[in-house]
Amino acid sequence: MERLLQQIYDHILNGEAKQTAAAVQQGLDQRIEPGQILSEAMVAAMAEVGRLFEEGEYYVPEMLIAARAMQSGLAVLKPHLVKANYKPLARVAIGTVKGDLHDIGKNLVGMMLEGASFEILDLGTDVPPDKYIAAVKEQGATLIAMSALLTTTMPNMRTTIDALKAAGVRDQVKVMIGGAPVTEAYAREIGADGYSADASKAVSLARSLVEA
Repeated sequence: MERLLQQIYDHILNGEAKQTAAAVQQGLDQRIEPGQILSEAMVAAMAEVGRLFEEGEYYVPEMLIAARAMQSGLAVLKPHLVKANYKPLARVAIGTVKGDLHDIGKNLVGMMLEGASFEILDLGTDVPPDKYIAAVKEQGATLIAMSALLTTTMPNMRTTIDALKAAGVRDQVKVMIGGAPVTEAYAREIGADGYSADASKAVSLARSLVEA
């Protein structure tokens, strides 16, 4: 069992999607608990990917292929997690704000969060405030992650937070923001709960917001 969990871990680190999916299936066939496969192999691997990124040993491409490998394994694992009543850390509504069509950073953050046991509601790009509100009201999102890559679309982060307040749901959700032009100071200015400079830090930020 330990050997197989290590194999899944290694396949994810190496960005080997097909091998990850096959090893996860093998683990399930050997009756390893789905939650154990997730936490001891997959979440652990993505935590190591984040560490390697922060140490400068991995760059965005390596992080991306590792996250894709993790997702291939997760696709096999998810139905079994549902059956086992496995509870994610939180439900995250993630999107790029209104007027902005960039999605690479948003997608990477979403994959890293999914690899850290968060449930992801991907709202896509060019997301108006009412979609975030609906994610909270109708789908039970307790964390919102907003991205903007353009200085011209950054104000829509503030607009969304104001809309959450007007809809009466701001106190039901934590809001984190990120993107190339975004700063910690801007996050404070618009009333966001946190700011992350990259996908790796987004995971630790999300965890800290959920625990708070």
